[in-house]
Amino acid sequence: MVKCISVLGATGSIGRQSLTVAAHLGIPVAAITAEKNIRLLEEQARLHSPRIAAVYDEKAASELRTALADTSVRVVSGPEGLLEAATAAEADCVVTGVSGSVGLLPTLAAIEQKKRIALANKETLVCAGELVMARAAETGAEIVPVDSEHSAIFQSLGGALRHPGLRRILLTASGGPFLGLTGAETYHKTPAEAIAHPNWSMGAKISVDSATMMNKGLEFIEAMRLFGVTPEQITVLIHPRSVVHSAVEYVDGSVVAQLASPDMVLPIQLALTWPERKPSPAPDLDLFSAGDLRFLPPDLENTPCLGLAMEAAKRGGTAPAILSAANEAAVGLFLREKLCFGQIYECVAGALGSIEIIDAPSLEDILAADGRAREFVYGAVRG
Repeated sequence: MVKCISVLGATGSIGRQSLTVAAHLGIPVAAITAEKNIRLLEEQARLHSPRIAAVYDEKAASELRTALADTSVRVVSGPEGLLEAATAAEADCVVTGVSGSVGLLPTLAAIEQKKRIALANKETLVCAGELVMARAAETGAEIVPVDSEHSAIFQSLGGALRHPGLRRILLTASGGPFLGLTGAETYHKTPAEAIAHPNWSMGAKISVDSATMMNKGLEFIEAMRLFGVTPEQITVLIHPRSVVHSAVEYVDGSVVAQLASPDMVLPIQLALTWPERKPSPAPDLDLFSAGDLRFLPPDLENTPCLGLAMEAAKRGGTAPAILSAANEAAVGLFLREKLCFGQIYECVAGALGSIEIIDAPSLEDILAADGRAREFVYGAVRG
């Protein structure tokens, strides 16, 4: 079990639950971060007494300094503050609960210090998975996945990221709130409808990604990088009950799966305690009431974002970074009601079709592709 943690994105869904798990396990917290939600960050700082509280927005950070003036918590800001939180000396584990590519550089900084990465920021591996995994191997830093699907695969592989007997990964997806609807029926769906996930309580961005099925596409790429497999070794299964969180098929035909209630507390806790297991506050799974554990093929015609991500995975290079950044920008605009739901796909497809894809990219190439993809989406909306 880890001895002390930093939580990046502490005010988000993963971050809040990570702090709850840390308190349950008695793990101290060295640093917490947020973009600008200083009301909740102040509450968390007073409850968990971290040494550092980082706020990305400078104005919000200034307000938090005033609010926490009666404490010993040091408030830092901007990208530098996020890096300082990720590299806090006393933390041997960093929970990367931030959303989007902003998590890439802090994750790399923590890897340089050989910290365990409790990886919840899938965009890190989507954008720069080959670089990240190579550097982790070089430094000896552990990466333990927090996403429920990747945690399930990790557990089904016996706590390994590589296994010579692995034939393929069976990556499950709930299908989101619009399962069974056509593209025409979902084109004008509202943000409120898109974030109403039937099984999981998540943040707005990941909930929209679940509705478009882009989340599964990002997880497809993440699984490739994390477990060292090809696109052909991953099969996506629609599993509406969200009981089987994913599975692996071995070369002898055996399939090993991980089942649990749809609650993120369990994979978060496992990332902090592995290779130990501790009693968890997550609800137990009652198989007698679990219902029909059926599996369906994905409908790529009516959820084209998933197919787009699969194609980006096969193309490689900077294609996944363009995909991720364009999607992040488009989802942000959709949540602000600047785009229709169906236009998310159109924006991402447009970015992938218009921006040059660089093979074997450097970190600078990846960051540049990220910026160009965002500007393409914002320009398309302005135009």
